[in-house]
Amino acid sequence: MATKVLEKVRYNSEKNGVRDPLLHGKVDEGSIKFVILTTFIAVSGSYAFGTCIGFTAPDQEAIIADLNLSVAEFSLFGSILSIGATIGAITSGNVGDFLGRKRAMGLSSFICIAGWLAIFFSKGPISLDAGRFFTGWGIGIFSFVVPVYVSEIAPTSIRGGLTALNQLMIVLGISFTMLLGIVVSWRGLALHGMLPCIIMLLGLLIIPESPRWLAKVGDREECEKSLRKLRGKDANISYEIAQIQESLDIVQHLPKAGIMDLFQRRYIRSVIISVGLMAFQQCGGVNGIGFYTSEIFLAAGNSSAKVGVALYAFIQIPINIMTSFLVDKTGRKPLILFATSGTTFACLLTGTCFFLKDHQMLVEWVPSLVIFGVVFFISSFSSGYGAIPWVIMSE
Repeated sequence: MATKVLEKVRYNSEKNGVRDPLLHGKVDEGSIKFVILTTFIAVSGSYAFGTCIGFTAPDQEAIIADLNLSVAEFSLFGSILSIGATIGAITSGNVGDFLGRKRAMGLSSFICIAGWLAIFFSKGPISLDAGRFFTGWGIGIFSFVVPVYVSEIAPTSIRGGLTALNQLMIVLGISFTMLLGIVVSWRGLALHGMLPCIIMLLGLLIIPESPRWLAKVGDREECEKSLRKLRGKDANISYEIAQIQESLDIVQHLPKAGIMDLFQRRYIRSVIISVGLMAFQQCGGVNGIGFYTSEIFLAAGNSSAKVGVALYAFIQIPINIMTSFLVDKTGRKPLILFATSGTTFACLLTGTCFFLKDHQMLVEWVPSLVIFGVVFFISSFSSGYGAIPWVIMSE
């Protein structure tokens, strides 16, 4: 049925000489601006993700001193974010499908705000850990819902650029949080973490629900209203509605797949490549280095970690922007190979520096070389491992 509608709309458009904005990849300027605004509201969740990742790096010493924490207690505080994020990511698909994309983003915002408030008012490790867990849970849901929502509202002609904003906003969140942490207290930084969530909650009042999700739950009228708001009042949305319905029909008639289907001979190579890259991305040390950046610099003998933290935060922005331009020109594999080589070299250099320090060799060089090694690590990571594993997995 949907296929017949597609053909009919295309035929009538060509027959009457009408340049349908959806058929020809064009929408009016006003609707493009609204789609961009909607996208920026959605990717405030990605910025919130980055604030959680970057929170501990500049303020480890201050938090330990203010709350009289042991190293083990602070380590639990840093790592419990990943536990919350894992639970959030596992449940995010069901939450997004059951509540809808807008309400799922709203729920995530409330969870993150509750977490940041718990951190802000913390007097000891229990409330501190609870807050960190809740922020992790919230960003775990954001990690799925935000890119899905953006891809479902964006016109095909600008979809690639808008979906790339997700990764860029995560990096901006990490970098700006680390830079801000140099000049404000850790409690002030917790208040900053709430800002993107508040922006999202306010923005959700004006942005539409995903038309694809509305079609999926059978609400045709609201689906049309949503698309009309996103594409403009004069756009012919019948073709796009038919496209959405056709894709949903195809998915509905596909055989149900289970986990064991991934281990079939025809899929195993793709599974090994995609899951392997994701495993290397997460197990290569980026989270450990990111969470404890300031402590690494201080342990190397630097009198202050501020310069190193600032370099670590700043370098990620231009590298990620450059990678977004290079990924389609150079290909995925060369960038992954460069990232692997660079992170390996950086880890060897940094580890060797601490070995030399322990044996009182070249002690005067160690602080500077450790800063170089850590900054080179995040530069290499951002050039390949930051975004490309996600691209390869989808391909």
